[in-house]
Amino acid sequence: MKNPLAKIPDFGQSIWLDYIKRSFIQSGELKKLIDEDNLRGVTSNPAIFEEAIARSEDYNDTISELGKTDLSNEEIFLKMAVEDVQNAADVFKGVYAQTSGLDGYVSLEVSPGLALDTAGSIAEARSSWKELNRPNVMIKIPGTKEGLPAIKQLISEGININVTLLFGLDRYREVAEAYIAGLEERAARGEPLENVTSVASFFLSRIDTMVDAMLDEIIESDPSKATAAKQIKGQVAIASAKVAYSIYNELFMSDRFLELEAKGAKPQRLLWASTSVKNKDYNELMYVEALIGPQTVDTLPKETLNAYREHGNPGARLKEDLEHARYTLYKLEDIVGIKLGEVTQQLEAEGIQKFIKPFDSLMEVLAQKRKEVLS
Repeated sequence: MKNPLAKIPDFGQSIWLDYIKRSFIQSGELKKLIDEDNLRGVTSNPAIFEEAIARSEDYNDTISELGKTDLSNEEIFLKMAVEDVQNAADVFKGVYAQTSGLDGYVSLEVSPGLALDTAGSIAEARSSWKELNRPNVMIKIPGTKEGLPAIKQLISEGININVTLLFGLDRYREVAEAYIAGLEERAARGEPLENVTSVASFFLSRIDTMVDAMLDEIIESDPSKATAAKQIKGQVAIASAKVAYSIYNELFMSDRFLELEAKGAKPQRLLWASTSVKNKDYNELMYVEALIGPQTVDTLPKETLNAYREHGNPGARLKEDLEHARYTLYKLEDIVGIKLGEVTQQLEAEGIQKFIKPFDSLMEVLAQKRKEVLS
């Protein structure tokens, strides 16, 4: 009998894990999740690596060795991160082969300071892609305005991209268009499309966290809008995701994309990120349960992964209630008066800072550990 977590792929969704750590790979724990839970990928980010490197002893020997070289602290970090991603990607080789390149990916993000730097993102993505030297890895590029031309360029070069920090529907559409345009450039040069893969990571819980706080203020201060505000509290992120999925279907079932698909192209799947519930009054699995559907990915932190294994109830629900989702967003903007575009723009800016802060903290830890090694 498959557990609830292992059953999710039966509904067309792949489960990836938002976590990486050297001992987690070396101990066989990652392989166990693949074998027993049908895990199909891993994502990482600067905060995850900060937790792994700064708060464990897994990397002390490597830091001691590399700390004596002329490498900068950032170069040392990248070497350690690349090694972890390579090793995890090797564990996923079987998944990559069994799914014909649909799954089995491990993601490595460009330095968070490059989120608004197109040329810098392209350069580091090319360098990391070459260094990783694995077909089943993705380079994470933030879905900022500056990230769009980088996504298009890197896809045209055949580099797999995980577009991260997506909050807004308009920006998601631009990201999908950049992916398709990159494939078109590649096809125009007669280069193969079948091994180029991308996901668009749409962040969820942070939307509700910010919007709910705004709704609470309206409930307290404006009786004329209080009823509508109460009705949509805790529903905006899921509604937004369902509308994003309708955009996905529109773009990737279009004649424009079908022409590329005939040449071997894969759709850029939507990936649900930030799926742990921040408000403890909500069901801890509400994002996972509501958004199971075909041709999608859900990347879960370990706690949510473990909770779903224990008491998840998988079922294809993503296509349900699209009109209700649209009505929720209508009420948010036209009745309550909260502009979702302004919210998502603020979340994007804050999201960049939320990755810069742990990255800077990690650099400080590396500097201190090098000092200890050399003293």
